[in-house]
Amino acid sequence: MEQLTGMDASFLYFETPHAPMHIGSFTIYDPSTAPGGFVRFKDILRHVESRLHLSRAFRQKLVHVPLNLDHPYWVNDAEFDLEFHVRHIALPKPGDWRQLCIQAARLHSRPLDLSKPLWEMYVIEGLDNVDGIPPGSFALLLKIHHAMIDGVSGSEITAYIHDVEPDPAGKPEPQPWNPEPAPSSLELLTRAQINNLLQPLRFVEVLTRSAPGFARASQGLLRRELRAPGSVPRTRFNANITAHRVVDGRSFSLADVRAIKSAVPDATVNDAVLTIVGGALHKYLSYHGELPKAPLIAMAPISVRDTSQQGSAGNQVSAMMVALGTDIADPLARLSAVHDGAMASKALTNAVGARNLADYSRFVPSQVAGLAARLSTSPEIRAMTQRAAPAINTVVTNVPGPQTPLYFAGAQALNFVGLGPIYDGMALIHPVFSYCGRLAISFTSCREILPDPERYAGMLEESFDELLAAAGRSGAARPSPAPAPQVAQT
Repeated sequence: MEQLTGMDASFLYFETPHAPMHIGSFTIYDPSTAPGGFVRFKDILRHVESRLHLSRAFRQKLVHVPLNLDHPYWVNDAEFDLEFHVRHIALPKPGDWRQLCIQAARLHSRPLDLSKPLWEMYVIEGLDNVDGIPPGSFALLLKIHHAMIDGVSGSEITAYIHDVEPDPAGKPEPQPWNPEPAPSSLELLTRAQINNLLQPLRFVEVLTRSAPGFARASQGLLRRELRAPGSVPRTRFNANITAHRVVDGRSFSLADVRAIKSAVPDATVNDAVLTIVGGALHKYLSYHGELPKAPLIAMAPISVRDTSQQGSAGNQVSAMMVALGTDIADPLARLSAVHDGAMASKALTNAVGARNLADYSRFVPSQVAGLAARLSTSPEIRAMTQRAAPAINTVVTNVPGPQTPLYFAGAQALNFVGLGPIYDGMALIHPVFSYCGRLAISFTSCREILPDPERYAGMLEESFDELLAAAGRSGAARPSPAPAPQVAQT
C-alpha cells in the first residue's frame, strides 16, 4: 500500500466530467513483423498479461481515506480483470489518418473508471488508408491517469510493454497474482492522524531547505540578474472547455530538428520544438485575427526524478515558463528569442531549485484541495476563469524516446502520438515524443476552441519548414498528414 503525494492527488481532486486528468498516446504498429505475419487479439491479451507484474500501475486501484482526512492510497485490486482494461474496436473503411484522430479524440475525452486500476488500452484495427503506413496495420491507444504517472514514468511503462526484437528469447511470463487485503477504515484513519501530526515538521524541513533558493531568486530579480518570462496574454486557449476533444500531430526528422537548433549557438532540441510550436501559434492566431502583441507563454515540465526513483510511478516534476516568440515573424529570430527565454527561465528555476518547487505540492491538505476542486467547477468560478489573468497559454511536454525499434506482440511500432489533459483556462497541450530518428509534435485541444485541427497541424508543418529553410536545410517531402514512420530494417 502506497499513499499518493499531494501532486499526484491533485490530478484526482481537479478532475471533472469535462476535464478528465489522464494522459496517454496512440501508437501505430505493422503486424507483418510478428511471427506468422499477423497479431490476434488474444495474442495482445497474452502479451499484456505477461507484463502486468512489471509496474504497479497495472493492477492497483485507489482507496480513499474516510472523510477525505488525508490523500488516497494505492492498493492491489483483488478483482482485477484484464479484459475490462484491454478493448478491441475497428475503424470503418477507408480507415484513414483523420478517422484515427477522431476516434482517438473520442476515446481520450472519456473519463476513466476511478473504482478500477486507472488505465485503459484500445486496439484499433482497420488502418488501411494511412499514407506511409502498411495496410492492415493497427493502432494501440493507451490512457493512464495522471495521478499515477508523469511523462518519464509513462515512458518507462512504454518500455515495459515492448520488446527490442519481434520474438525475443526469454520473454516475460505471466506471474501469479496474490493481492494483499484492502486496508480497513480504522487503519486508514490511524495513518491519516499520524501523517497530519508529522506534516508541520516536514513542512519546516522543506521550508528551511528552500528558503535560501527563494532568497537568491528574489535578489536576482531585484538586481535584474534573473528575469521572469513576462505577462501572459489572453487567447482563445484560455477559455473554459467542453468535454469534446480534438487531436492531431506531425512527425519530423530528428536530424532536421537538430539542424534547426544548430542555427543558433547553444540552442537545444527543446528550444527548436518550442520555436516550431511558437511559429504554428503565430500562424494560427494570425489566421483567425487574434494574434496578441505579447508573446504566448508555454509551461514546459521538468523532471526532478533522480536515479533512485527510476522505475517508480507517480509525478516527480517541476516546471519552467518560456515565451514562445509568437510576436516574432522571422523564424531564426524567434528561435534566438526562445533560446534566450529558456535560458533565463532555467536560471530562475535553478535559483529556487526545481525539487524545492515540486516538494511544496506535498503540503496541500486533502480537504482543502478537494474543496478547491469542487469550487473550481461551480458556474461562478468558471465565469471568473473567463476574466482572470491566465497563468499560461499552453503546455509543451517533451519526452525523449528510444532510437531503436520497439515491438509489441511482435508487431513493429512505427510512431507514437501523445495525448494530454486540458482544463478550464488551458485548452491546448503539445505532447512531444522522439522515436527511431523521428520527433512527433502532437496536440490535444477542445473541439469548440480549436475546431480546425487539420489547419493547425498543417501550420506546425509550415513552421518547421520555414525554420529548416532559414537554417539552410531543406527537408524531405512528407507524403501524408499522418506522422511519417521511420521503419527500421531488421
